[in-house]
Amino acid sequence: MDGFQPPRRPGEPAPFVRVIDLETSGRDASDGGVVEIGWQDVVLCADGGWALDGPPWARLTDPGRPITPGTTAIHHITDADVRGAPDFAAIAPAILRPDRPPVALAAHRAAFEQGWIRGLLPPSVTVGLRWICTYKGALRVWPDEPGHSNQGLRYSRRPDGLDRALGTPAHRAGPDAYVTAHHLRDMLAAASVESLLRWSREPALLARVPHGPLRGRRIGSLENAELDRLLATDRHRGPDLAFTLRTEQARRAGRDEARPAQHALPF
Repeated sequence: MDGFQPPRRPGEPAPFVRVIDLETSGRDASDGGVVEIGWQDVVLCADGGWALDGPPWARLTDPGRPITPGTTAIHHITDADVRGAPDFAAIAPAILRPDRPPVALAAHRAAFEQGWIRGLLPPSVTVGLRWICTYKGALRVWPDEPGHSNQGLRYSRRPDGLDRALGTPAHRAGPDAYVTAHHLRDMLAAASVESLLRWSREPALLARVPHGPLRGRRIGSLENAELDRLLATDRHRGPDLAFTLRTEQARRAGRDEARPAQHALPF
């Protein structure tokens, strides 16, 4: 793993990654909107480690249309809560592109946040943003965890220093960004920002077969014939499973490095 970061020089501004979380209404930007944005900064310390910088922040935003009951059932944000709140497009640019820009943005399953942001904001805001997906990073750094959801990792890993009150309730933008930031902080002890960015551009490297007769089996435990059969016959495999199976085949053939070992971190 390549988590070493060179210490900062005295007086040098601290690089940081800004974790973003969105709560939304509707399927996507074409028929819905953002009802809350949360963020939490993770900063590079003078000793080369990373730490959360202050508390999480969140702002309610008016989606411009009624919030659907199905999404309210998840985050419990109602039309009354966002009445009079600013439009997402009015406040998001300053959060995503502050005067002192972050080295990257991050989110758990970042494709979700990226899709909404690209759908609701102009290219002048979105083009050039660099995104870390902490879901994809967790699969690389902690492949042996029982699950890799944001809250699942919270309770299986028990990150040091996570304040339960600040991380509650789940499915609200500030608390979720705060929880994700703890995962990111710990990933950065094991992998560099550039590695996390590279993994985030690739499909997810799955730890287990997600569906079918072999569902739940660890990819590394499959027989060669099972790998070949999955690639040849699984009509439902998406890019993540196909990428994972081909990566595992290449690893066994000696054409790629082995899957990263579980990285131990203190509780």
